[in-house]
Parts: sequence; C-alpha cells; structure tokens
Amino acid sequence: MKRFEILKKRKLNNNITWLVISAPLVARKAKPGQFIILRTDEFGERIPLTMAGHDEKAGTIDLIYAAVGRTTMLMDRMEEGDCFADIVGPLGKPTHMEGLKKVCVVGGGTGNALAYPIATGMHRHGIKVDMICGFKNKELVILEEEFRKGTDHLYMVTDDGSYGEKAFTTDKLKQLISEGHVYDEIVAVGPPIMMKLVCQLAKEHGIACVASLTAYMIDGTGMCGGCRAIIGGENKFVCVDGPEFDGTLVDWDELIRRNAYYAQQEAHDRAHVCRLTGGVRYHD
Repeated sequence: MKRFEILKKRKLNNNITWLVISAPLVARKAKPGQFIILRTDEFGERIPLTMAGHDEKAGTIDLIYAAVGRTTMLMDRMEEGDCFADIVGPLGKPTHMEGLKKVCVVGGGTGNALAYPIATGMHRHGIKVDMICGFKNKELVILEEEFRKGTDHLYMVTDDGSYGEKAFTTDKLKQLISEGHVYDEIVAVGPPIMMKLVCQLAKEHGIACVASLTAYMIDGTGMCGGCRAIIGGENKFVCVDGPEFDGTLVDWDELIRRNAYYAQQEAHDRAHVCRLTGGVRYHD
C-alpha cells in the first residue's frame, strides 16, 4: 500500500465524491470533527477538508468533497491507486461530546458531508441524535442511508419539496422544538447564512448551539491568520481554536464577508484545472 493512496472512490452524486485514503498515522489519532490539509501534487495548493471518518485498524481516513474549486476539481480527476503528495493531520479540536444526552444536528447542502462524522460520532458515543438534512432538491441528496443507520432519527427536507418534506432546515427545527423535543445542544453545519439562522433559533429557545465553521486555511497551525474569525468580539483562528464554536458568539456578517473575498479568483481558477489535459497520474 502506497503513502496517501486512494483505495476507494465513490461518487455520491454528480458533484460530490467519497474517498478512502491510506493514512495510518493520521487515522491513529483522528477524532470526529477534526480535519486534514492536503496537496494533490508538489505544485498544488494546500486545502483543508474535514474527515468524514477513519479506521484506525485499516489505517485509512475518509474524505467527502464537492468539486467546486480548482483543487477539488483536480482531485476529481484522480482515481483509485493514485496518491496525494501530502496529507497533514489530524488538525483542529475534536467535537465536544461529554455530558450530552440528546442533540440535533442540522446539515445544509454539502455541509451534510461535514455533519456526517459529527452526527455519527456522537451516536457511537451514546448520545441520542436527531439529524436534519437539508438540500435544494432531490438530485443533490447524499448520505441518506448512512445517516439513517448512524443516527436515531433522520429528517430529510428539500427547498422545492422534490424529496422528503418541503421545508427549510430551520422550519423543521422549529417544528421539532415546538413538538416538545428537548435538546442539550444543536449543531449547525452548512452555509454560513443557514448556520446563522439555526443559531439564532437555538438562542431564542435557550438551547446551546455549536457551529462548525469553514474558512480559508493555509498552514493549519494558526501562524498565517488566514482563517481568522470574530468570536465573542475576539479574534480566533478556526484551524487551532475550532473548527467548532459557540454559534451565538460568532460574528456571522463578518464571516460571510470573509468567505466571499476570493469568489472572483475561485471562478477564474475553475476555468482551467487540467494538468496537461488531465492526463497526469499521481503515483509515488
């Protein structure tokens, strides 16, 4: 088995892929909620990805990603047997679970891929987990069976009603709370605007709320400051202080502005992602 070799590749839908990668040293220390930083090759940029799972005995980690930027589109050209140049981790603080008896995890869109290891990790820890998965439409639904097996109750909602219930994630969360479900904590994972609204709803009902943030990370050690976020009026670094924070303390408007800084550059990068027409293979 080669270093950082892709052992399995599975397409979840037209845009989202699940990889199983050989990384024994990372798998030995990994915990739910943590992330890694990888490079596809010696010329590649460093990008962070939350681990969707790990198997210490097999020495593997799981990554689920959406092919939306230059590096993830390059990753989509890689196949089983290809190898990444670098994988560093595990990084970030693991998901807090102590003292929790029942939680509701709310995932939006591709954020459901990041919610998966949190929700299932909590469930394995003995916590009762209600999972709300929200998508724009049926074509974008992922991980339904995995969530159904790995949580206590799964609620599928779509914006257009093409699958599950026609509702936004916040609508379903309001319904569950109004029906008398009592949660020790609500965990929000997804687009910043969705997480903002979920955390506001949790605060209104006096429920603790945790948000799993995504930001631009480069070194993953807090040295570069690229992933700075304002939490409770103080500067925090997502890579070392997070990635999970008290959602009621996050300056959501600032985070949303920061996440849009490189939108134009990302659109430009997506226009050209090939390595000599995509023919390069990534072997040691």
